[in-house]
Amino acid sequence: MTIQLTAAARQRMQDYLAKDPRACGVRFGIKRTGCSGFGYTVDIATTVAGDDTVFEQDGVRLIVERKALPFVDGTEIDFQRQGLNATFVFRNPNATGECGCGESFTVETPA
Repeated sequence: MTIQLTAAARQRMQDYLAKDPRACGVRFGIKRTGCSGFGYTVDIATTVAGDDTVFEQDGVRLIVERKALPFVDGTEIDFQRQGLNATFVFRNPNATGECGCGESFTVETPA
């Protein structure tokens, strides 16, 4: 099980973490939203719960709730700038579809 960060995503996360002395890492997860079912969440984490999985890459601790892990395992997180816009971009091998605007994704559920 793994989550990968590109150099750009890692740098962006390090910048956020440096601004918050309470931060113990970056929480990466999912929530039910959008027209496809799930959306990604990226927030500063101030605690690690017992049901969290922690990945560390080049000094960035990425914290994922255990129940979200099957949906995001293998995801590569990138950070891209396009004109005035800047956003995290997710390359998730588990996603079986995305909505037209790219805000949400679908995964196949076991039968």
